[in-house]
Amino acid sequence: MRIAFVAPLVTAIREPQLGGSQALLADIATGLAARAHEVTVFAASGSSIDGVEVVDTGIDPDALAATLFRADRGPTATPEAYDAFAAVYAMIDRFDVIHNHAYDVPAFELAPDGAVHTLHLPPTPDVAEALRPKRCVVCCVSDTQADAWSRVATVDAVLRNGVPVDRITFSDDPGDGALFAGRISPEKGAREALAIARRSGTPITMVGGAYDGSYVVDAPVMDPLPREKLWEVMATSKVCLCPVLWDEPFGLVAAEAQAAGTPVIAFRRGALPEVVVDGVTGYVVDDVDGAVRAIDIIDGIDRSACRRHAELHLNLERTLDAHERLYEQLA
Repeated sequence: MRIAFVAPLVTAIREPQLGGSQALLADIATGLAARAHEVTVFAASGSSIDGVEVVDTGIDPDALAATLFRADRGPTATPEAYDAFAAVYAMIDRFDVIHNHAYDVPAFELAPDGAVHTLHLPPTPDVAEALRPKRCVVCCVSDTQADAWSRVATVDAVLRNGVPVDRITFSDDPGDGALFAGRISPEKGAREALAIARRSGTPITMVGGAYDGSYVVDAPVMDPLPREKLWEVMATSKVCLCPVLWDEPFGLVAAEAQAAGTPVIAFRRGALPEVVVDGVTGYVVDDVDGAVRAIDIIDGIDRSACRRHAELHLNLERTLDAHERLYEQLA
């Protein structure tokens, strides 16, 4: 099957990835190509995915900086974004499936009828309005996200996110520190992660890219790491902290951590209760106080159980199966 993926254009798709949706797109494209599909990714200049044809669209991601997602306002539709996506869709021809992973309004409005759209963010009125007149296939990445979107738009399928478990290092011999991995932004709870670590007396490693110059944390932060290296850090961590302050659409870091055998302490927001099995692969809590209490008992979590849960329920292979089923139905 000939599959065209439209990537978010605000960043290049290459390691280290800017965010979870970029990493997921690279994994899906690689996985489907390995299953003998003809996969082409249309992406911003500077993109590269091993084993996958990537078309350099000539779009400079820096020119779209104003569209970078912020939880307090969502993506912004700018004239530059309209021009960029119009140019990209004009390049796409003679594919069996056109699958959009970008989240800007123009990516939905300008897509041809019959396109597949995976929604990577919580609902916003502008995207819902852009989807309403289109004859398209709308997909969500978790049941929780689908429930939220179904209140404002028609959701046709759930393509649950997954991680390449077989590539992720597993360790049953962790260190004594916590890990926070993700963009340094209010919705991801970087400051809350630091507060949890300090109040519990737990050393913490923080990895992530700065998103907003006005939001900083009072601790050293490592630049984003290539995923293979990040997985090694995960595998040697005692716990992964996900104290998010928004309705997380899925929680890819939480899934990766469990694949590494590392239990997760997550706030009860969005789809994280779907990803983390409370009391089995970590703890789902309501606030910083709850997270501090959970760290005291985190050693009671069986790291092998975390890995098994990832293998059975969070595996990329299940995600690829779901994509193939959907594409076959469309064909």
